Amino acid sequence: MKSCLIVDDSRVIRRVSRHILESLDFAVEEAEDGQLGIDHCKAAMPDVVLLDWNMPVMTGIEFVAKLRTLPGGNVPKVIFCTTENDMAHIREAISAGADEYVMKPFDHETLQIKLQLVGMV
Repeated sequence: MKSCLIVDDSRVIRRVSRHILESLDFAVEEAEDGQLGIDHCKAAMPDVVLLDWNMPVMTGIEFVAKLRTLPGGNVPKVIFCTTENDMAHIREAISAGADEYVMKPFDHETLQIKLQLVGMV
């Protein structure tokens, strides 16, 4: 079973994402900010990270940059899930180390397609 870490300060987004991911047979963990997400990755590196952009403590961009420096941190597929939808933000996310990008709000089909694009479904 593949594992996914949801890093998002919104409890609602974490709940919706968890529901979708569990229906796709992922084992799901959650973190409400980037630092807690990094702590989780240090303990158990996930296969996929669904990552919010704007969070307290550590932003999504700071998270992905830090993740990629950890041992095994190049392994997880990182999908930014955010309301930031302009090309500058998308380019910044990809250049920071993200693999894909999905706009909030998203549905089951949209997230499944993004997971297929990164080879996780």
